[in-house]
Amino acid sequence: MGALLLFPKRLAILPILVGTCYMTLGQGINIGPFSFTIIRMLLAVGLIRVVLRGEWHELKMVSMDWIILAWGAWALISSIFHQEPSSAVVFRLGLVYNVCGVYFIVRVFCRSLEEAVYLWLLIALLLLPVAVEMINEKVTVHNMFSVFGGVSSSPGIRHGTIRAQGPFAHSILAGTVGAVCLPAMVGVCQFHRKRGLMGVMACVAMVFASGSSGPIMSMIAGVGALVMWHYRSYMRALRWIAILIYVALDLVMKAPAYYLMARIDISGGSNGWHRARLIEMAIAHLHEWWLGGTDYTRHWMPTGVSWSPNHTDITNYYIKMGVIGGLPLMILLIALFAKGFSYVGQIIQRNNIHLPTRYKFMVWCLGASLFAHAATCISVSYFDQSFLFLYLTLAAIGSAWSTTVKTENRQGIVDPKNDSAI
Repeated sequence: MGALLLFPKRLAILPILVGTCYMTLGQGINIGPFSFTIIRMLLAVGLIRVVLRGEWHELKMVSMDWIILAWGAWALISSIFHQEPSSAVVFRLGLVYNVCGVYFIVRVFCRSLEEAVYLWLLIALLLLPVAVEMINEKVTVHNMFSVFGGVSSSPGIRHGTIRAQGPFAHSILAGTVGAVCLPAMVGVCQFHRKRGLMGVMACVAMVFASGSSGPIMSMIAGVGALVMWHYRSYMRALRWIAILIYVALDLVMKAPAYYLMARIDISGGSNGWHRARLIEMAIAHLHEWWLGGTDYTRHWMPTGVSWSPNHTDITNYYIKMGVIGGLPLMILLIALFAKGFSYVGQIIQRNNIHLPTRYKFMVWCLGASLFAHAATCISVSYFDQSFLFLYLTLAAIGSAWSTTVKTENRQGIVDPKNDSAI
């Protein structure tokens, strides 16, 4: 934690990344009703540093920043719609603290494309030991991170497949981290080939060591988005084609088109049907949660969860937001993704400022990582430290856009119709 206070700004994020990659949720302390994991303690120190050094003054707000603040505000306000508002607000305080803390600390410490590249170079180095441990875990059937508590010493096994999880709370989340980081590692290769390739290999190893279908599908989504770099001029038409294909499938299929995920089983033992059924049940019970969320979802599905008698297994991050704070919270999350994709597209299309192709490709890679997250959220609900990689990616894209706006302002190129820093 001392390093977080003393390191130069370029390295200030490193202790938080180390805590994310090498510590489990078993490390932390409880103060009254509040639980402070190692990530939350590091975020607290980071916020103290930002205030003491006045580094927050350098942050120029963009639309994405205001959306995430609105998301946090509604997450807290929606507590009044639940049976025990005091308990609900404690949970939401932790949620908002995690998300906004990570997002704004990264926005402060990573304020340019060059710093974004350096950030992902650090992540490439940090993920390599995690990948090595997960491979060792798969071979020895022993999780070395279990010494920190919070994870089992023996990895899960499904249909004979060993599912390594490393420091993360579940093998699916461990593999997901590798999958969503892979596109950004490809972008890093344009700046530091050896370190980028190390990151690519680490990400792929994490995906396959997890032994789960979901991370493989997330990786395919990310790689598919990378391939679209060659067709970036046709993205508007391709988006409409994708929508029309989905509508056509919905018309010809007996079940809703999203039930296609029930037929995907790459690693064996996939729960695709559960995930599709969850979407259907959330729509059927919309009247229960649309305004401010709900305290009871157990009747949605035939299976529940061990940690609560009131809920089914919400394996969908969008629906999780709906359960917590209703449609407003879900829509604000979707708006974050939409704004992130919008920023990527506008930066790529900018011809009035000089931006080397490798930097534009890096921005595209960040967009591909965000797309992998967006696809993952349909089947995965982040509930451990893996959430950091989602909001870190959003923050890096926000900083890239802020840099673009500042560059245009310095050159006297201002378009009042476009999103701009304030």
